[in-house]
Amino acid sequence: MNAEMVVFDADFFTLLKGSADPGGLTMPFTREILLLETYVAGTTYVDDIKGIGRELSVLDLLIMRREPLNPYDERAILILDGRGRKLGYVPRNRNEVLANLMDAGKYIFGAVKEKRWSGSYLHVAITIHMKDI
Repeated sequence: MNAEMVVFDADFFTLLKGSADPGGLTMPFTREILLLETYVAGTTYVDDIKGIGRELSVLDLLIMRREPLNPYDERAILILDGRGRKLGYVPRNRNEVLANLMDAGKYIFGAVKEKRWSGSYLHVAITIHMKDI
């Protein structure tokens, strides 16, 4: 009988430790990649921005939705709060790569970095991330 010795890498098991769901099924390795920091454009054109802005907090997650049929920008990316309410858009001069990634099926999301009022204008600084598998 010829037995081969199998050696397991301890680092591999460390990686696996956090990669299972509560039922023990192996989940794919994922990571969040910071793509850019920017601001939400167009908040002055949003209905009830004052109400939405009062409820918005630092670190709140933001939903990104492509609007390829937007008449003003074919690369438009709508930004929604966690309840699905419109906040504004990714600035046009920052959306080309993000739009290409989203069109290729990548999951892009945002988070509130800072919010401040300037009179009735809501300035929202955000980070934009990609969830990669």
